[in-house]
Amino acid sequence: MRPSLRLATATAALLLATGCSLVPNSSSGERSGGTAGGAVAEGEPGFDDVGEPITKATFDSLIEPGAKVDIAIMGLRVRGRLATLLTQFTPRIPPGGEDKPSPYELNGRDGLGTSLIDPVNLKRYVVVKDFRGKELETNDITTRIPNNQTGNFSFTFAAPPDNVKAVDVQIGSWPTFRDIPVER
Repeated sequence: MRPSLRLATATAALLLATGCSLVPNSSSGERSGGTAGGAVAEGEPGFDDVGEPITKATFDSLIEPGAKVDIAIMGLRVRGRLATLLTQFTPRIPPGGEDKPSPYELNGRDGLGTSLIDPVNLKRYVVVKDFRGKELETNDITTRIPNNQTGNFSFTFAAPPDNVKAVDVQIGSWPTFRDIPVER
């Protein structure tokens, strides 16, 4: 057998053994195959459906006088030992102002410092970091949102213990969102 054919055969065998596929997933958002092992162990592969907000509010923004920002909490979902907070930001800036602000700018050029507050165990959860020290969140400085349009943002935390049914969510300098349910 030629070396290139041997390599192709070995690669295909490895992909089949691990349940991987060379066929790309659909870009339409529909669920697709996934791995056989993953389907058995975890159910069908999928994605976080944003759906309807749990709560939302409009706050003043420090970006300029008269500016507002709508913030929606879409959900807090636990998977394994991690919890993902899904949010949406919609800037409302008067005509002539910034046309694509970042959440950092909407918060008065200050980091969001998003955290979960656990009223049961008296703990504050901060965004977890990867092995390089990068926070597992949508970048609040470089991600821009067109004025009067909605941008999706996610933040990943260590999951609160099972006895915690709801947490408070602190985002930037805005008032705290209370009693956000923890979905398990």
